[in-house]
Amino acid sequence: MKLLLLADTHVPTRARMLPGQVWTAIDDADVVIHAGDWVDVTMFGEISARSKRPISCWGNNDGDDLRARMPECARVTLDGVRIAVVHETGSSAGREQRMAAKYPSIDVLVFGHSHIPWDTVTDTGVRLLNPGSPTDRRRQPFCTYMTAEINDGILHDVELHRLEPRLRSRAR
Repeated sequence: MKLLLLADTHVPTRARMLPGQVWTAIDDADVVIHAGDWVDVTMFGEISARSKRPISCWGNNDGDDLRARMPECARVTLDGVRIAVVHETGSSAGREQRMAAKYPSIDVLVFGHSHIPWDTVTDTGVRLLNPGSPTDRRRQPFCTYMTAEINDGILHDVELHRLEPRLRSRAR
């Protein structure tokens, strides 16, 4: 099962549209996981319509129209892998311990908010993944997203993809 992990798309405030490379990844994925900050219900609708199986939560920049369509924390089990999706996890200092305590019954936590890619494992074995942002790199050298696979109850092949500056569609 192919996964695409996105967060912080911020369309149309940070970009007019998603890069073509991201749309290709959406079309290729069996499951698209989005960790919030859609900003606009239109982008939510477009990604949901093109996704074979969308899983999403809302972020701090998402208004009532988006919050009415999805939870603050989405939970799903995919081929035996228990996944939670949230936007905010707080400061990076102590994140692993806080999230392991807050989500003791999951295997993977996908989160966003910082726009900073993150891939760590807690002492209890919870994998924490932040795909960054495909449209707003903030202090990062590249805009990013992640892909992964789940087979036989195991998450593997987690890969961070960098978007070249010429491939991004920046708002002017």
